[in-house]
Amino acid sequence: MDFESNKIIARLPKHLRPFVLLQPYNEYTAQNQAVWRYVMRKSIVFLSKVAHKSYLEGLKQTGISVEEIPRMQGMNRILKEIGWAAVSVDGFIPPNAFMEFQAYNTLVIAADIRTIDHIEYTPAPDIIHEAAGHAPIIASPEYAEYLRRFGEIGSKAISSAKDYELYEAIRHLSIIKENPNTSKINIVKAEEKVAEIAAEMGEPSEMAKIRNLHWWTVEYGLIGTLEDPKIYGAGLLSSIGESEWCMSDEVKKIPYSIIAADTDFDITKPQPQLFVTPNFAHLSLVLEEFANTMALRKGGLKGIEKLIDSKNLGTILLSTGIQVSGKFTNVIAIDSLKTIYFQTNGPTALAYKNKELIGHHKEYHADGFGSPVGKLKGINIAIEDMSPTDLEAYGLYEGKTVVLNFEGGIRVEGEIITGKRNLKGKIILISFKNCTVKHNDTILFHPDWGTYDMAVGKEVISVYSGIADPENYGLVFEVPKEKTHKIKYSESDIKLHKLYQEVRDIRESDSLDDSSLERIFNMISNEYPNDWLLPLEIYELTYKQDTQLKETVQKYLENLIAKKDNANLIKDGLKLLELELERTG
Repeated sequence: MDFESNKIIARLPKHLRPFVLLQPYNEYTAQNQAVWRYVMRKSIVFLSKVAHKSYLEGLKQTGISVEEIPRMQGMNRILKEIGWAAVSVDGFIPPNAFMEFQAYNTLVIAADIRTIDHIEYTPAPDIIHEAAGHAPIIASPEYAEYLRRFGEIGSKAISSAKDYELYEAIRHLSIIKENPNTSKINIVKAEEKVAEIAAEMGEPSEMAKIRNLHWWTVEYGLIGTLEDPKIYGAGLLSSIGESEWCMSDEVKKIPYSIIAADTDFDITKPQPQLFVTPNFAHLSLVLEEFANTMALRKGGLKGIEKLIDSKNLGTILLSTGIQVSGKFTNVIAIDSLKTIYFQTNGPTALAYKNKELIGHHKEYHADGFGSPVGKLKGINIAIEDMSPTDLEAYGLYEGKTVVLNFEGGIRVEGEIITGKRNLKGKIILISFKNCTVKHNDTILFHPDWGTYDMAVGKEVISVYSGIADPENYGLVFEVPKEKTHKIKYSESDIKLHKLYQEVRDIRESDSLDDSSLERIFNMISNEYPNDWLLPLEIYELTYKQDTQLKETVQKYLENLIAKKDNANLIKDGLKLLELELERTG
């Protein structure tokens, strides 16, 4: 992947880059191209009436053609004009990573395309969903900013320990369901595993709730009035079945609000209700309302407890601006309300304004980091608010041995070596030697352990998932071990794909070759009686002519309809031809 091809992609942090892969364009078969073309032609005709007004214009602005699967290079040349980029990835990627890509104005686009068996709806993310669903709407500046801001906030949401387990189970299910060679028994087992994990999730995490918001807006959102909504969600825009279903009265329409965060969804079924936002600005209002409930903005004891429960890397921000990033394992509080001490275990880094403090990298704090929070007992002024005169009066200067008794029973006793200040001149870190830290009679730090670094802050004002300075920390996201299955095609499949390619070549040559089409049709009808899309493409090429081949193919399609196999898909394809003839004359 050429990360310098687009200045947006060039800004992607190192820990996101392992998810990016070269688009395997040469692996798309001619049948894959036909599936893309069918879905896009059908979608544009229907969606021109029910999609948000920015959809059709957005297709042009993002460089997406009806005729062929888009190439990432081409999309990026056009997307950079509106400040966005696109990258190929392998199926579902972890939610935090997905959100962070969005925060960097980058669309992640699953490299694979749905099989013909899942032409109306795919259980796995694919290039139709991502490119034809997500990309066009970002041509709307207000929506694009919502998407970026959603990624910025969503990537900070704290997951539960169970969230990643559920993600892996869903990813596995989506991979095997899209593979036509998977047995039904294995699919049932995978579905049962997802249901089993989902039943044991407990209280929804921040990530679970923000994932709900993402689903009901970015994926399955409607916009306008309850009586006359339009589609903007990518899941609906890319599903030719659900885009029609969702407009019916059978699908309940609900005004979009923060209650969507507590409304779960089932990825395997059509949605029984959808949320309608009056405009894109309202999406941002609800997002900010939800962000105000997150530990990102509330901080405090509950936020640290969420991080501990998550068993994942996270960051806390103290009132002085110092940031502590690592795996949090313990917190001491008074009255179950106020944090008085926190502790990490394993590699921990300290930062200020998202830049690592010199000398306080994860190798230095390899065994963890702990610090008191709050004011000193009996002193109204917090250390961070003390003037140089105050600091001297309380003996807080280099070379002085002090005893600091914090509210809540934390006692720090040692000789001050040095300190660090923030840009406003406030003390943010004090280092001690020969230091003992206790909570009542429990030793939290022993002089034999070396230098004790104490973060300064009277309160924890923010808690969030991730690392303050991921690049210097050397953050590495775990790329899923299970890769999307590459479909193994039989000799018969390969022969069929070659026939699709021949028809594609004839269409692109603009020179009708009746004898070749007749030969291809005879092979299809004799050897591939279940294939409906290629006969439909042949019929399309003969549609404006009065020939025996046209009449033969038409009867063949009518017989397929009578058998009820893919009847609606064939009918829709025939209807498309009628509409196109009406439009072009």
